[in-house]
Order: sequence, then structure tokens, then C-alpha cells
Amino acid sequence: MRNFFIILIMKILNVLLKIFHKNGGNFLGKVAFGWNPNIFKYFKVNCPVIAVSATNGKTMTNNCIGYTLKNSGYSVVSNFEGNNMETGILSTILKNCTLTGKIKADFLVFEVDESYIPVVFENFRLDTLIILNFFRDQLDRNGEVESLILRINQFLENYTGNLILNNDDPNVARLGQANPLNNNVYYFSVDKYDFATEDIKEAGEGKFCPFCKERLEYEYYQYSHIGKFKCPNCNFGNNDIYKLATNIDLKNKCFNVNDITYKINGNSIYLIYNYTAVISVCSLYNIPTDTIKNSLSTFKLNNGRLEEVEINGVKTIINLAKNPTGSNVSLRILNEDEDEKELLFVLNDNMADGFDVSWIWDINFNNLNNVSRIITSGTRAYDIAIRIKTSGFNCVKIEPYLDLKDAVNALYKTDIKKYVIANYTALEPTRRELWRKK
Repeated sequence: MRNFFIILIMKILNVLLKIFHKNGGNFLGKVAFGWNPNIFKYFKVNCPVIAVSATNGKTMTNNCIGYTLKNSGYSVVSNFEGNNMETGILSTILKNCTLTGKIKADFLVFEVDESYIPVVFENFRLDTLIILNFFRDQLDRNGEVESLILRINQFLENYTGNLILNNDDPNVARLGQANPLNNNVYYFSVDKYDFATEDIKEAGEGKFCPFCKERLEYEYYQYSHIGKFKCPNCNFGNNDIYKLATNIDLKNKCFNVNDITYKINGNSIYLIYNYTAVISVCSLYNIPTDTIKNSLSTFKLNNGRLEEVEINGVKTIINLAKNPTGSNVSLRILNEDEDEKELLFVLNDNMADGFDVSWIWDINFNNLNNVSRIITSGTRAYDIAIRIKTSGFNCVKIEPYLDLKDAVNALYKTDIKKYVIANYTALEPTRRELWRKK
């Protein structure tokens, strides 16, 4: 009866939130979890539960999976808005369950913060887990990458459901051996693309084999430590590939899997990884290929993840970057564009961002391609400006503004193409300020 009344009260609170036009975020889950940390045990699920986790890319991948399943005619419950910790996922469940804890849907699809995989799914059904990548992120909250991987590895030791892993990230691929009795491990990979390099160009993790400690050998790096690798001693990394993306053509925004061409909205190598993961999970659930193709060609996240808009007639590309790898990928996209452009970089150090912003020194600002001016803003506007200056960029062309409105006004004094990079709490305020200029 305790859980019944918790859900009843949360339903009433949800109605009140709607009356006042509030989404509530993770509020319902925070209250319910505080009253009963074991409430996940109460829910009754009779459909597949899919979870997506990663340092970067989980929102886009999660939402594209849900979008594709919906296009197949299935009813989907998902945290599309991105509240991905235990209280956020619990809020989504509370909004969609009956008073007796039944969840009526054909699929549950959740984006899950890496640290909360063991927390959420210790007492809740999980059929398929997709893991895209691991990078350093919010060290004051998550700790080092290795400690995070070990926690997830421990959870997977008893997991026998579908496990879809990025074989090009050694930090992820190692998890396929967490439970030798699990016969439902699937690896995906992406072939070398035009801007891959023989040497690592950005900060990376996992340089050594996790099993025999030998240094890993790379045939190429796609970005950061993502690429084709193997251990020369124990052959770690040499796995059978379930889905392989080939013929990567970022200019025409397409790639192949199993000789089928997929068109996408976006031209980044990390998008190819996200969408290959989508194809992998949808194939496991026998979603028709034509539906997957149509979904990938029409899917747009439009929430600051490689979002393309026009502001006063000026093409503007907005991207979230909350860690070194996200920033470096954003700068790769910028550098692969031959047009002249200007950059706005907004950096905050609020609680949700992590107070430690020393990670900006792992961003590769060297040799920016056709960037004529850089505006910086946010609570750490001067920190990121100094970082850019030390990379060798002409300091006369760097303009820091603590006030975001002033920064956006300064940015649009010219009609040159714009790139906007913002970290976590800076993203939505930046988008709102840009929208005021439209």
C-alpha cells in the first residue's frame, strides 16, 4: 500500500505541475525515491526495456531509437527530455504507470547516466543495454574513467541480456568479457573515415590492454581514442562485428551498413557511431530496414546537439560540449568545414557542469581552420579565452564577455557563418539568447 500511495501522490503532483505548465524534470522521482529507495521493485513491465549509456551521444541515440520504434507503430515510453539519473527515469515511469505500478507500452527506452546503470537496473528489468563510449567527464562527480568502468563491469558480471558495445572504444569493448556466460553480446564498428589519423590528436583514455596490460596498437584513430585497435599480445579488440558502417561520406551525409545506404541529418563521425548503434538495436528487434532508413533520414534532435539554425539569415551550428572529447569533436566539425566562420564558446562552472574546469586544457584549439574571430562567454569566459590564447590563436581576435547577451550581440555584428559550443548549463541559456536574435 505504501507504493500505491506514493504513486497516487505523484500523480496528483503531476496534474498540478501541468496546470502551472511545468514539466517538473526529475522532481517526482526525487520525492518518490526519497520516500522509498526500493520503489523500482514495485513496477510491473511486460515489454522490452532498452537503455542507452555513454559519456557523449546517449541523448541523440536514445531519442533516435524511440523515434524509429514509434515509426514502426509501437508505443514507446522514454525520457526523451534527457533526465537520465535514477530520479529522472523514475519520474518518467511515474508519469506513465498505473496506481498498481503497471507500465503499458510496447517498449521502454531510457537514456541512462553511466554512473546510474547499477542503481536503476539493480531492481528494474533490463533487456538491452547499449554503451557507446567512455571519456573523462565531470571528474569531481564521476571520478576517473577506470573507476566508472569497473562499477559497470561489476554490474554486467551477472547480466545476460543483450549487450551492444562500440568495438572501436577499448574502454567499452572490454565490457563484453564481464560475463563469459552471456551469449548476447553484439559489437558495432565504423570504418575509417577521411579525417582519421595515424596518431592520436586529442586527449584519450585506455591506451593499454585491460587484460594483459600490453600497449594497444592502433591502425587509425577516428577521434580521441576511438579507432581500430588491437592488443598485440592477447588479441583484445578482435571481435566479431554485428554491424559495420562503411563508405562514410560526411559531405553527402550518408554511410552504408550491410550494403544499405543510410542518409542522415548531420556530418560528424560521432553521429555515424550513434546511428550505427541505432541500426544495431533496431535490427535485434526486427524493425524493417525501410523504417530504419526513413527514420534516420528524417530524425532531428533540435536541442543543441549539432542543431543547425539561421539567425538573422546567418547559418549557425550549435553543439553541446561538456568535456574535452565533446569539445574536440565540435572543433573537428568546425575544422572540416572550409568556409570562413566565427566561434562562440560558452563555459559555465555550475554544479551540474562540475566546478573543476581544468579539462579545457585538453581541448585542441591548435590550427583552427578559417576561424576569423572567437567570442567567449559564461561564468568562465576569461578562463576559456586564456586557454584559446595559449594555443596560439591571435589574442586580438578573442573577445570575452561575461554577459551572454553582450556576447551574442557581438557575435552577430558580422554575417559570417557561426559555430556555437556551450557546456551543460550554458546550452539552454545560449539557445534562448540566440532565439531572441532570430
